Formats: sequence, structure tokens, C-alpha cells
Amino acid sequence: MAARQAVLGIDHGAFHYGARRVFSDISFLLDDARTALVGENGAGKSTLLKCLTGELELNEGKIIRSRGLGVGYLAQEVPDGLAELTVREVLAAGLERGGMPGENWRIDILLDEIGVDPAIAGRPFGALSGGWRRLILIAAAARLEAPDILILDEPTNHLDLANIATLEGWLTGDFRLPMLIVSHDREFLDRVTTRTLFLRADGTHAFKAPFALAREELLRRDAAAGARRKLEAKEISRLEKVAARYKAWGVKNSKFDKRAKATEKRIGHIEAARTAVYSSRERRLELGEGEIDAKIVLRIERLTVTAPGGRVLFAIDRLAIAAGDRIALLGSNGAGKSTLLAAIAGAWDPGRRHYDGQNAIRFNPACRLAWFDQAMADLPLGESPLDYLVAADGVTERDAIRALAQAGFTHARLRDPILLASHGERSRLMFVKMRLAAPSLYLLDEPTSHLDIEGQEALEAQLEETEVACVFVSHDRYFTRTAATRFLEIRKGRLVEVKDADAFFDGQANR
Repeated sequence: MAARQAVLGIDHGAFHYGARRVFSDISFLLDDARTALVGENGAGKSTLLKCLTGELELNEGKIIRSRGLGVGYLAQEVPDGLAELTVREVLAAGLERGGMPGENWRIDILLDEIGVDPAIAGRPFGALSGGWRRLILIAAAARLEAPDILILDEPTNHLDLANIATLEGWLTGDFRLPMLIVSHDREFLDRVTTRTLFLRADGTHAFKAPFALAREELLRRDAAAGARRKLEAKEISRLEKVAARYKAWGVKNSKFDKRAKATEKRIGHIEAARTAVYSSRERRLELGEGEIDAKIVLRIERLTVTAPGGRVLFAIDRLAIAAGDRIALLGSNGAGKSTLLAAIAGAWDPGRRHYDGQNAIRFNPACRLAWFDQAMADLPLGESPLDYLVAADGVTERDAIRALAQAGFTHARLRDPILLASHGERSRLMFVKMRLAAPSLYLLDEPTSHLDIEGQEALEAQLEETEVACVFVSHDRYFTRTAATRFLEIRKGRLVEVKDADAFFDGQANR
């Protein structure tokens, strides 16, 4: 814990963009624990963090903050303008935020602590991998800014498994201070956090337990509330019948009128105190399933996967992917997992139904392919979700509106620019468009990076329930174990099939 008590929280806070409510009547106070903030996409988690740090102002309520509180904060996206700076210059900016400008010796100590070669300090920040850029910013926020509390928004984004293991070690051992962490990585939350705060439309729900245990308790509370409400409804129905009988008898005997009024009063008391039951908005995540006659969707033979500069990454002797196969690609960062997905996607031509039998990548003639790119680079941010879907072949405006409603997009937001949607909502939008194409093969590159936990579970269920084939890359250990039926690992220049992912996960954690 920090040297002095860190006090940070919110009292009956509300925030809205124009007429759109983001959250309302939110109250909580952080303690000295590592707290997970969990909520569905669009619940306002990132907005809430910005209110806590002072970047945004509440429309109602107030922020509770001890005087002089130092807050270290890492946003979900790397700030603009850092790529051309050196690593040392980026870290020096952290020293300035921490009120220690010029004390550059602290940078050298930090680099030594986190195992970074001092020579890297002189390199351009943009030359580092996405994972190490993020790790260095986290280390700067935790150490050089000397905060009393650390706030991290999706800290595992862009990290491979080895870097996630490094981060877990930092947060649980090296950086001893209170934290508020937003993440959709279930295993990461269970390993790192000790307290869980759920952000929902009905307010906040706090538990002194890691995510998995806290969620079980929250679901038990919801179930108990539902059961109580059913009993209350049953009692109200019974009393209404009693009151009706009293009224009928009151025609002949006025004393029953008094009993009827007393019974109606009891009904009013029960209705006024009825148990509130949380009901999440419907946000279906569905995978379209195209029919395919043959069992084999894709064959790969004698394929050499190369990096953009021509360097050989690995080779595939023979691989057949059948309908219903859910294949997890395993490999260290830079091994070529995403490169293979891009090569498969690049070999598919939607205008052709037959493929040369001599090609290294050969599709079933009836195959329809859907490709999820982790960068979501093809999303037209200036267009609306409705326009984006209607642009797909065969999709009518009516089809698009129905699909968007099922995915949780309100009617008022159908024509707003995609730019205004959260990253999680953008992911859902891409899945909606893919589903409308009814593919028989999905290529998914980090599909859970921005999906909330409910969305991840829905994706897992959809993959299990359909016979669609899928090849995916994910650093989410829980999702990989749950979703995959086959595991292919890039090992020593070859693609080999392994029994499960646990040995690979353990090896990455011990690197």
C-alpha cells in the first residue's frame, strides 16, 4: 500500500453525452486493494475512469478524493505523439507528471528493475513492440509518477502471454499500491485483483473477492432477488382476489368495505417495497452458419509462411480444417500467427467458387469466409452502424435494424458515427456484419480484446453450438481453453498439433 491512505471514489455520480445517459447514481469508495472494475460494453467504464482522473466532469454527483492524491493512469489506447520520442523522453514525461523533473537517475533504476537493456532508452518509442510500449507506460505510471493509486484501463491489450505474465508479476509483487483495473481478461483478473466492482445500469455492486467468486455471488443475489419478486407478485395476486371478494360482500355488509381498503393498503405497501430485479439489455452475439456439403472446409499443403520482408517464419506440411473445428493458433509474439490468418484471408476470393488444386491454400468451393482483424482497420468510423451493414451484399435496411437491435444498439444510435461507439461495441458490430454473411469459416485475430465478459461467453457458446469452422489467435487463456477443440503450435519453424494449450501457457509464463 502507498505510504498514506489513498481516498478515491464517487458519490451519486452521473454522466451523459447530450441526451444519452452513460451511467447514473454511481457510488463507491476504493480501498487499498487491487480492485477490478467490470461491466458490459457501453456501460461507461472508461468514461468513469476519466471522471475519476479529472479528464471529464460529472453531470451530477461528486468525486471523492483526498487532498493532494497522486493518481497514475494508463488509458486504453497509447497517447498520440509518442512514437517519435525516445524511450527516455517518454519516461522523463512520467517523472514530470510525478513532480520529479530532471531526476533521470530514476529512469535508469526503473529500466534495471523491469529488466530492460539501458541501450533501449535511446531508441524511438515507436520502434518497440506494442506490448513493450504498453508495459513501459504502465511501469512509468506506477513508479515514476509516484502515485498513491494506479488506474489501468485494459492493461493487457496488445500484450502476448509472456508480457501478461510479466505484468501479473509487477502488479502482484513489485508495484505495491492500491489499484483500479478495467479488464475483460477473466484469468488475469482472478490472478491480479482481490476486490471486484461491477458497474451495471442498476448501480455498482462491490465484493471483497476476485472476479470469478464475486460474479458467482452477484448471480446468486440476482437469482434471490428474482425469487423474492415472484413471491411478492404471488402475494399481490392473492390479496387482489381477497380485496375483490371483500368489495363484493361490501354491497350487503359495510364492514367488508373497510377490510377491502385495508387489503388494498397492504397491496400498496408491498408494491412500494417490491424487490428490484436487474435485467441486462438484450445484446445477442450470434455467428452465422453457412451450409457446406463437404466436411473439409480448407486444406493447406506445403505452405511457407513469411514475414513482410521475406523472412521465413514457419512451414505447414499438411493441414485439413473440417466443419466444426475450432483451432487455436499458439506461438510466441512474432511467430507468425496473425500472418498465417492474413495469408488465408488473402487467398480467398469471394468471386470464385473453384480454386486451383495446385495452390498451397485450397478452399471448399462452397466456402464463405469471414475475417476479424484485431485492429478493426476496415471499420469506416465516419459511417453509421446502419450504413455499414446495409453496404453488405443482400442486406436490407430492415435486416440491418433488426440485427443491430439484437446486438444491443438502440434505435437512437443507429445513425450515429461508428467513431462514437466504444471499442467493445465496434467489435460487436463487426460480428453482426460477419453473421449476416453466413460464413462457413471464421478467421478471428484477437476476437476478445474488446469484448466484455458477457460477449466473450456468448462467443464461446456460439462457437460450441454451431458447426462453423474457426481458426483463431488469442492471448486470452480462458477463452483459448474454452473455445478450442484443436491446438496448433508454431514450434521450431513448423506448425505442430498439440493436446492442449497448458504446456505452452506455462512456457510463456516462465520465459
